[in-house]
Amino acid sequence: MSPFLSRILATFGGLLLVALLVVVSSGSLPVVSGIYQRLELLIYDQRMRLHLPDEAKAAVPIVIIDIDEASLQHEGRWPWSRAKIADLVGRLNESGAAVIGFDILFGEAERNPAEEVLAGLNQQSGLYQQLSQLQINYDRDQIFANQLAESEVVLGYLFHYQYDLTSGLLPEPLQLNNQPENLVSQLVIPKMTGYAAPLAELTKTARGGGFFSLAPDADGVVRRAPMLARYDNQLYASLSLEMLRQFMFLEAIQLKTSTIAGKQHLEKIYLDQHLALPTDSSGQLLIPFRGPAETFPYIPAWQLLAGEADTELLQGALVLVGTSAPGLFDLRATPVASVYPGVEVHANLLAAMLDKQFLQQPSWAPGANLVIALLAGLTLALSLPWLAPLLQVLISFGVSVAIISITSWLWVAEGIVLALAGPLLLVFLLTVFNFVWGFFYESMTRHRLADMFGQYVPPQLVEEMSRHPGNFSFAGESRELSVLFSDIRGFTTLSESLAADELKVLLNRYFTPITGVIFDHRGTIDKYIGDLVMAFWGAPVNDPDHALHSIQAAMQMLKATDEISDTFVSEGLPAISVGIGINSGLMNVGDMGSKYRRAYTVLGDAVNLASRLESSTKYYGVSLLVGERTRELALDYFLWRELDLVKVKGKDYPVKVYQPLCLKDEATSELNEELQALDKALLAFRTQDFVQSKKIFSQLQEDNPNIYQYTLYLERIQILEKEPPAKDWDGSWTRADK
Repeated sequence: MSPFLSRILATFGGLLLVALLVVVSSGSLPVVSGIYQRLELLIYDQRMRLHLPDEAKAAVPIVIIDIDEASLQHEGRWPWSRAKIADLVGRLNESGAAVIGFDILFGEAERNPAEEVLAGLNQQSGLYQQLSQLQINYDRDQIFANQLAESEVVLGYLFHYQYDLTSGLLPEPLQLNNQPENLVSQLVIPKMTGYAAPLAELTKTARGGGFFSLAPDADGVVRRAPMLARYDNQLYASLSLEMLRQFMFLEAIQLKTSTIAGKQHLEKIYLDQHLALPTDSSGQLLIPFRGPAETFPYIPAWQLLAGEADTELLQGALVLVGTSAPGLFDLRATPVASVYPGVEVHANLLAAMLDKQFLQQPSWAPGANLVIALLAGLTLALSLPWLAPLLQVLISFGVSVAIISITSWLWVAEGIVLALAGPLLLVFLLTVFNFVWGFFYESMTRHRLADMFGQYVPPQLVEEMSRHPGNFSFAGESRELSVLFSDIRGFTTLSESLAADELKVLLNRYFTPITGVIFDHRGTIDKYIGDLVMAFWGAPVNDPDHALHSIQAAMQMLKATDEISDTFVSEGLPAISVGIGINSGLMNVGDMGSKYRRAYTVLGDAVNLASRLESSTKYYGVSLLVGERTRELALDYFLWRELDLVKVKGKDYPVKVYQPLCLKDEATSELNEELQALDKALLAFRTQDFVQSKKIFSQLQEDNPNIYQYTLYLERIQILEKEPPAKDWDGSWTRADK
């Protein structure tokens, strides 16, 4: 698979992830969508905690009278006598409370002790007559009702949406300003099936009533509260809404709705022209929590009853009476605390309405969520596959920061809540997907390259190739390379002296270290043919120093061969020696062969010449020969001996052949003087000054009797003296053999 195709497939994979998240966010996959919604709620809770205001003070003081554990210890177990509750209300009135709301249901009548006594007396007795006249004085419900008649009190009650049981008396329903008569029946506000309301005598004397029912989300956390409830085609206000309505002396409210599929979806509740509650279509308001529990001032009920409370807090305040005692079961899980008094939830709602600081999810919020997710998803899906890993991280981080910044600004500045989990999840999934895709593609490419080239090139080159896999393939191409042939001399005789299995072991022991030398110098093994090794440099990994590396490898191979030969001799095996030929030039390289068998190899005249050079090593009495182009590319690294200008079989023009002797800085002065003399001798030979040439070669032979080149040239001079060459002779020698 090419890198381009891999990136195209990764792009399509990213687009599929974007489409999948859109489907999940729409709720079309219930199980997955449930997990997604749970994640969104968790992030919402975290955002709520991060964006809590610095102070909780509202435009109008809001105080909570808390029936806590200490109050139960001071005043006795719950329920308290209605006379005590009436006393509590009276003290609140005296302290200047503006409106009092009870987050408590007074749904059962309190027993009158006078009635219990009368039941045991003779109705004709005088005591019965006297006690009958005093009976009203012991009616605690009536005492409470009388106090309610003198106070601004909103009583709490609750609605059922699963049971059709009813008890007590509901307050008067809300009055709507200039609304169609059938509006309530068309609203998508949930229809309640039953209720538990205060005693009728209490409801009739109280200023109003509001339901305190709270419906938590699926995870049990209270994040929103209904402002309106629908029962028997009438609308009823929540406790906080009714308290505010009484505080503002409002007779009626107005609803703003929109028609969708024949149903009226609530958008806002107008208390007056300056105050509108942005609810969802079912009349629920997101609770903008001001802080953790006890953010609002709390006064224990027992302190107020005992006259020990700081009543200055109550002057002009909206007062909520509720409980934080665990045994009274009004503790809720909220985004800001896992244990949170239910009464303080209503305090937060009151504060939001008084300060006009709401959290809302407008009707266009789902569309905005989709647009943000699509923009982020498409940006990453179309860009990440084409970027390096570091840029992928930076782009993903930048997109995440942009999403968080935009949604946070909307939350803080405008109170608009947009989804954050979806876009961030999409960014995360796309980033991970592209990383995983890149990893597997790189791993697959590495294995593919290892399969393709592992038998030819060293592991370090395979690793290098895997970093840029698109630069390598089996496709044929033409480039300048260096190729090496190495052959064991006298192999035929050697093979005849050994059994087949012994010969196999010997060759394996030879080829293993020789191959290691080639690999160590970045060479590529072409093939093994009997005792011959063919290798090349510069492909598949480009190597500007291919000539240098091939010569270094050849010199190391000669040393390794000497060591292997010594080992063989010590084991009673025949000694071995090799001849190596190297040539550089333009070659065709690639995967070649038939459909039955293929090989990654090189072809061309330069390759054939290298083979001729290898076979010529024996002729010149040397172990290593290189071509003229190889010498040219590595000229500055070695000291060179020019061996010949020769026309080999298959070539119409002469080629110079050289022997690299050693690194330049390793050459002795004697060797340099010898090579200078050799150059003079060759010049004289090629200019047909055979007398001078013979003189120099004779001296060189005398000084270096082991160098066969000098003997060879003296033989040639003898022949040419008898049969002089033509005047235009180029100084080359033609060999009939290979």
